[in-house]
Amino acid sequence: MGNPHAVTFIDQPVEEFPLHNIGPLVERHPIFPKRVNFEVVNIRDDGNLDARVWERGSGETMACGTGACAIGVASRLLGHTGDRVAVHLPGGTLTIDWDGTDEVYLEGPAGRGF
Repeated sequence: MGNPHAVTFIDQPVEEFPLHNIGPLVERHPIFPKRVNFEVVNIRDDGNLDARVWERGSGETMACGTGACAIGVASRLLGHTGDRVAVHLPGGTLTIDWDGTDEVYLEGPAGRGF
């Protein structure tokens, strides 16, 4: 994606995950010397994923394009989803298309959040 991501899949609703406690620990773990963006993901079904994102240097965010792309690629590589998946984030839904080649496609709304 151009920036580092650590994606983890959990068996609980993402809203229940203690991201504000765990996020900073993962972001600054020694295995990531330049820090990392951290995504927690719950699989709804083979076309829909729920997620939350902890961005390095920012904390929890409402959405993250590169994070959604990393989630889409990771879920396909692990066999959880196919080429197209909807990533549901607190700020909205982003659709990721990746057929295993070099290009990952992101589709979703854009707007001003301030």
